[in-house]
Amino acid sequence: MTTTVLEGAHIGARRSGVQRVNSTYRKITSRLMPFLFICYVAAYLDRINVGFAQLQMKDALGFSDAVYGLGAGIFFAGYFLFEVPSNLILEKIGARKTLVRIMVLWGLTSASMMFITTPTVFYVLRFLLGVFEAGFFPGMIYYLTFWYPANRRGRVMALFLTAVAMAGVVGGPLSGWVMGKLTGLHGLGGWQWMFLIEGVPSCALGIIAYFYLDDRPQHAKWLTEEEKSIVVDQLRRDHDNTPFFHDHSFGDAMKSPRVYAMALTWFTFICGVYAISFWLPTLIKGAGVTDIFSIGMYSAIPYGTAVLTMILVCRHSDATGERRWHAALCAFIGAVALASISQTAGDLTLSLAVMSVATAGIFTLQPLFWAIATDFLGGTKAAAGTIAFINSLGLIGGFASPTILGWVKVTTGSLSNGLFLIAGFLTIGALITLRFRKWGKTQASLRHAA
Repeated sequence: MTTTVLEGAHIGARRSGVQRVNSTYRKITSRLMPFLFICYVAAYLDRINVGFAQLQMKDALGFSDAVYGLGAGIFFAGYFLFEVPSNLILEKIGARKTLVRIMVLWGLTSASMMFITTPTVFYVLRFLLGVFEAGFFPGMIYYLTFWYPANRRGRVMALFLTAVAMAGVVGGPLSGWVMGKLTGLHGLGGWQWMFLIEGVPSCALGIIAYFYLDDRPQHAKWLTEEEKSIVVDQLRRDHDNTPFFHDHSFGDAMKSPRVYAMALTWFTFICGVYAISFWLPTLIKGAGVTDIFSIGMYSAIPYGTAVLTMILVCRHSDATGERRWHAALCAFIGAVALASISQTAGDLTLSLAVMSVATAGIFTLQPLFWAIATDFLGGTKAAAGTIAFINSLGLIGGFASPTILGWVKVTTGSLSNGLFLIAGFLTIGALITLRFRKWGKTQASLRHAA
């Protein structure tokens, strides 16, 4: 009888403990995620709205598809050069100060794109946009590792990264409406108004971030002391079990082939992401839609589909603890759908269905990939620089993808061959992902892999 009572008390205490942990993380999520989500929507919209602007800007300024493709892609050259330094600075000065710098400067630069007159100005502003935005995405990924343990990170990454798709859901109709309705107002083109209207909010969000965010859970006045201790304990357990770079430096991480394998995988996935992000309006136009506002509205359909799949697939990945096959299957599905888009020309309904499958598969790769990466690195000394390094190398795909597609379109008159090539990259990424194995659990594995 006494044993039964003790067992019952033990089970009750364990359930109570689980409930307190869950309650703490619900509180953290409700505090952090809506704001970070809005910030990333603004960031991603400022990055990709050139895809809508080009529907008017190319004719207004006499730009070719090759000029547009290079300008869209050169953003990532600036991003690549400054991303690792930005994330290392974030580790030292905290997220609040970093976000003020990043968001105010990129918002001003994005709004300044209304003054583009020549290809050179276009290239310079896009390059500067990359310089100023560098560090935002990997910084936020790193920031989330300060709050969430590995077993909660997949769904949190999905919530954060649905902002990428939501930028399309919101930005498509907004960009289409602004460009369609404000053309000629005060002598400005609709594309100029779009850059101004979508760039300014980023500046305001950066200033708000300084007062709203806390750099670490220990600094959060909105958490009780018990809740802070719960978070610290959860992260300590993660740190004790971090398999690969426990107590090793950024320089040590650079010696590991696995870091470069992850960067290559991210490159292939990013090629797919920006094939969609920069060329979806053009693909919809090629399906027979000519009205700019209608293009914006239709573009919300593939992005809306991606929002749902990102949440559902990542929730299933967290529940099962499996990452590799989830990511690889999404990559395979995205590759097949992307390669099939050219076969649906002239049929708007079928084209939108295939585009939706492609967008859903490709965009869902992003949180899955970063769940794998932060399971690998989260909470270690190497994390800040290594996350930025993987992201910056991978984002070369953001330069390669639009540039290749623009050149192919100019050379052949069609995007089809370019989409086949991007589908091939996605397939390579899927195969590399399946080669990932559970990372070794001892510090000695570093020496073995290096």
